[in-house]
Amino acid sequence: MNRRAMSTVRTGLLALSLALLSTGCGSAAGEPPLAGAAMGGPFELVDGQGQTVRWSDFDGQYRIIYFGFTYCPDICPTDVQRMSQGLRMFERTEPKLGAEVQPIFIAVDRQRDTPEKLREFASNFHPRLLTLSGSTRQLDEAAENFGAFYSIGEKQPDGSYAVNHSTATVLYGRDGEPLAILPTEEGAEAVATELGRWVS
Repeated sequence: MNRRAMSTVRTGLLALSLALLSTGCGSAAGEPPLAGAAMGGPFELVDGQGQTVRWSDFDGQYRIIYFGFTYCPDICPTDVQRMSQGLRMFERTEPKLGAEVQPIFIAVDRQRDTPEKLREFASNFHPRLLTLSGSTRQLDEAAENFGAFYSIGEKQPDGSYAVNHSTATVLYGRDGEPLAILPTEEGAEAVATELGRWVS
């Protein structure tokens, strides 16, 4: 998927999340942009070590969620790199709070997102980046709960195929509530600034 298409999907997810608001967005002073959005919920996925991981495992922590795939040639690594760099910047200024933010990459390409590939992908970014995948049913349920989108394209004669997906990097609070979309398209400093607004 090209950058223009990815941008369209990113914008589409933002529009979807705003449409799902149960109350007016930003209606109270200091209210997070995604306050009241119907995003997030239970999941049961598997990490790069083959261990089951549940959404409830992160109760009491802030979480950053990104849906993508490990073979993504440009968009995913760029977004995850900026998210990781932004988190590192935040950790340098707020080490205690930064340690309470768990970055999570949910890999949606079941065929190629093997445990080995998940471990390799995670090693390129933040040391605490958790990479998860699962069965088609598990991934579909997680995507639906988190307002994310993905689709696996038709396999070509050479065995290749496209994976289309939403690209929003979403920050969730200690109770699993959506707080804000982190502006990875604006760079790491913008991500760090946004974390500073909502992680406290």
